Amino acid sequence: MSSLICGSLAFDTIATFDGRFAEHILPDKIHVLNVAFLVPELRREFGGCAGNIAYTLKLLGGDPLMLAALGDDGADYEHRLDELRISRRFVRVVAGSHTAQAHIVTDRDDNQITSFHPGAMQFAHTQDIPQLPELRLGIIAPDGRQAMLEHAAQMAQAGLPFVFDPGQGLPMFDGDELREFVRQATWVVVNDYEAAMLCTRTGWSLQQIATELRGLVVTRGAQGCEVHEGGTCSTVAGVRASRVVDPTGCGDAFRGALLWALEAGWSLPDACRLGNVLGARKVACSGPQNHSLDLQQALQDMREAYGDVSSGAVGGARAA
Repeated sequence: MSSLICGSLAFDTIATFDGRFAEHILPDKIHVLNVAFLVPELRREFGGCAGNIAYTLKLLGGDPLMLAALGDDGADYEHRLDELRISRRFVRVVAGSHTAQAHIVTDRDDNQITSFHPGAMQFAHTQDIPQLPELRLGIIAPDGRQAMLEHAAQMAQAGLPFVFDPGQGLPMFDGDELREFVRQATWVVVNDYEAAMLCTRTGWSLQQIATELRGLVVTRGAQGCEVHEGGTCSTVAGVRASRVVDPTGCGDAFRGALLWALEAGWSLPDACRLGNVLGARKVACSGPQNHSLDLQQALQDMREAYGDVSSGAVGGARAA
């Protein structure tokens, strides 16, 4: 079985600022903002939501298929995917375009300022959702605006259960579009800031949004997450990272683990517990695709953090 991941492939240029943004940005001068941050640490990483999610899903033994686009400069990324044995079957190279580029500055409190050039991602909608019998689940992660609209509609039409994960792409859509995403999706996963924006734009409360879905997850970083399903809301505790190095890609690691667990038939709370474990592992590493652990270690970390889990998933056949 496979999960179809629709989203971006990007090169991330990540810089670390030793100070705090709040100490350098004057609230009464926002209208004439002109600041510079000295960043002694700078590195280039493989990133993009689709690539990051696929990386974690592959670590756990999943079989990700990505529907994504690279530019003319994407040969290094193609080589990396081959090394990871992640299929490029539906990764299109768009001639005359750059691969999407993110430039991220992180301060000592893990606040981030990001600029993003979409490049080839703007052409992601030119590929349709493949009709493959092995597809079990899908996810609509941040991507080109038209791609997100069309691919969500195609998944819904095909009857493929999918996660709607708008991320930083959420502001691209108005209330009508977001309400349609929610109606089409099986699950929605957002962080607490995105949850507030989703409620504001749709005019729906979290409880109303949850009634349209099998499940709604609101992540809160180290504080864990809220799980809304079946008319109830439960809290899944977070997992403390061994050290806090870099938050970039933490949410994508969570989602990769979530997809693996949902594909394996786990309950949504247990899927979130595994997601928290992978998120904590990612935070302790620089870059969005450098954390390393196998399934058995992930399950051991989950046992240590949570003890027995309700679904019995940790002892299940797939996890054995």
